[in-house]
Amino acid sequence: MPGVATNDPNTSTGEDGQLALGVEDARRAVRAAKARKPKVDAQAARLPVARVVVDKGLVHLDRLFDYSVPAKLADVAQPGVRVRVRFGAKVVDGRRRGGGLIDGVIVERVERSTYGGPLAPLAGVVSPEIVLAPAMIELARAVADRYAGSLADIVQLALPARHARAEAEPSGQPLPRPAPPAPGPWARYPAGAAHLAALAGGESPRTVWTALPGPHWPDEIARALAATLAAGRGALAVVPDAKSVERVDAALTALLGPGRHVALTAGLGPEERYRRWLAINRGTVRAVVGTRAAMFAPVVELGLALVWNDGDDSHADPNAPYPHVREVLAMRAAREHAAFTVGGHATTVEAAQLVRTGWARPLHADRPAVRAAAPLVRTVGSDLDLARDEGARTARLPSLAWDVARNALRSGPVLVQVPRRGYLVRTSCQRCREPARCAHCSGPLQLPSGDGVLTCGWCTRPAPNWHCRVCGGDRIRAGVIGARRTAEELGRAFPTVPVRTSGRDAILTTVPDLPALIIATPGAEPVAPSGYAAALLLDGWALLTRPDLRAGEEALRRWLDAASLVRPAGEGGTLVVVAESTLRPVQALVRWDPQGYALAELVERAELNLPPVSRMASVTGPAAGIADFLAVLRLPDRVDVLGPVPVAPTAPRTPPRTPPPAKPDPRAAETRAELTRALFGDTPPPTPAPASRPAPPVLHERVLLRIEPGRGAELAHALKAAQTLRLARAAPDPVQIRIDPPDIG
Repeated sequence: MPGVATNDPNTSTGEDGQLALGVEDARRAVRAAKARKPKVDAQAARLPVARVVVDKGLVHLDRLFDYSVPAKLADVAQPGVRVRVRFGAKVVDGRRRGGGLIDGVIVERVERSTYGGPLAPLAGVVSPEIVLAPAMIELARAVADRYAGSLADIVQLALPARHARAEAEPSGQPLPRPAPPAPGPWARYPAGAAHLAALAGGESPRTVWTALPGPHWPDEIARALAATLAAGRGALAVVPDAKSVERVDAALTALLGPGRHVALTAGLGPEERYRRWLAINRGTVRAVVGTRAAMFAPVVELGLALVWNDGDDSHADPNAPYPHVREVLAMRAAREHAAFTVGGHATTVEAAQLVRTGWARPLHADRPAVRAAAPLVRTVGSDLDLARDEGARTARLPSLAWDVARNALRSGPVLVQVPRRGYLVRTSCQRCREPARCAHCSGPLQLPSGDGVLTCGWCTRPAPNWHCRVCGGDRIRAGVIGARRTAEELGRAFPTVPVRTSGRDAILTTVPDLPALIIATPGAEPVAPSGYAAALLLDGWALLTRPDLRAGEEALRRWLDAASLVRPAGEGGTLVVVAESTLRPVQALVRWDPQGYALAELVERAELNLPPVSRMASVTGPAAGIADFLAVLRLPDRVDVLGPVPVAPTAPRTPPRTPPPAKPDPRAAETRAELTRALFGDTPPPTPAPASRPAPPVLHERVLLRIEPGRGAELAHALKAAQTLRLARAAPDPVQIRIDPPDIG
């Protein structure tokens, strides 16, 4: 091939010249690639610092920690991704010293750090999947501040455990919007159809929904979620337990078909739960129904946040800082401009307060619809007017309850609600009626079975040779009868009828429409397809006499939930409650008026300045810890301090053992020293000498702190500051802080 003349000394002619040109093109491509590489470095230089929330849920570490972003991680180390960092490492002469790898999530990338020293780099990015959007970070921060907790605590509650195989799978494409659903059972409410139309139109109503008795509430929740999907927005419903999730899940599938929603429960397993969570986070599905942890589900464009049966104690998280589903969803709805619904057969005082302040509007049926859907309610006093029949006398049933059960068993199952599980839940001396107590920890003694041995309900130690500490007697009597003992007695009274139990050990979901006695504890009642022919609510005094501010409210809620499973009065459904008929909760049950009861309770609490009219916090712990906490606490003005008063300690389930001596942790020492300098300057407070050995049992106390509404953030801030101060001093005797405690005695 002829060559081409050129003045470029880097080129040649002929075939060798063509080869040289190809080599030079390759060199230019390499130089161009190298020229593009500084763009990554430039990004790292522009935002070289990652602010990370680390997986350390300690209050005194409630801050973001700054790390430098290596150039190789600049593209993937984005806000919201999981990372690995070295926590507690020091940089000496440009090299990292010490520190262990822990998990964290990047909150933001910034230009510079407020920390004066050299920054440790990110150790690695676990996954490029963005799992914490800015809106969820803001919500987590707000929830942590409201409950005097740390951001890391809330992030741990919000994020499920990662599963690499589920993360590698595609989540698919979202389905198109469904058509707005028909009102269906919502037509029974005067404002029901309008409520669905508002959701389908993209509006954000806030409602307190008092549901009619009967089996229709799962379908009503499904239609509310479907109406929100029809507007192109996401919907979230949180229910108390997996049994309720199954019912709403079935209703959503029947209404919308598969693929438009997911159900989140703890029983799914880590991989499947994470797979479904990713489908929500990626926007593949826009409707979610789940239990408590689903309150943080990252629904895209949330349009409806609904909580069902908000008075159930399972809606309060048992882990610090103890957030409640109702409050978290109300915060989400307000921040994301979504609709909010709190619903149930009963109305909590907190829900009534939302209506009273005008933040939400009531949504309930009129009286004729209530009477048509509710069973006939009959009451009988607690004097146990036994029937003449020997079987009824054996079963400890009043004659009215025995007759109702006998007649109802001819047409279907009968539900018997017992307040406690077990056999003999509380025992006492047969001679002097003194409660039977454990000789080791003073806990209540229980009898697990008819042929078992007395066992402590706190420390689980057996007490085979128990004697009364007052009169010396050695025979016991029943204080509170459990579900197993009730089933045994009813089996003798109705020998030809099957008897089944449902409780924490084994919960039945459904029972057939056949004659049977179903003994269940509150919350574990199975569903009968056609409804129960009758229901007996035994030992009402055990619920009403609990030393709790919410005893009456909780008793009414449990009764209404059980009564809603009974057939309407027009179909022969009858409910018998064994409790004094003149009491306010019993009268509210007879009239089926949960709204009136909640409003009356709210008026009384307003007169006494009790929650939810006021905001309250409890601080519980050893007496020495409470005294030290109050000494460092700096409360805002006009805070009522109630107590401290003695409380029963939470006893361990296993005998205590002496832990091995802990190795000194230099990271903890550095953190304490840094916080001490920040809080106290150059004159740190004296560190108390460690106690030689705590003497069991330790006296526990509780103090209640009350502040007027609208100032709860001030109280939470003061409590968090005092807790941080004690942790910085490594003070002994830790205390527990709980905002808006559900069990005020």
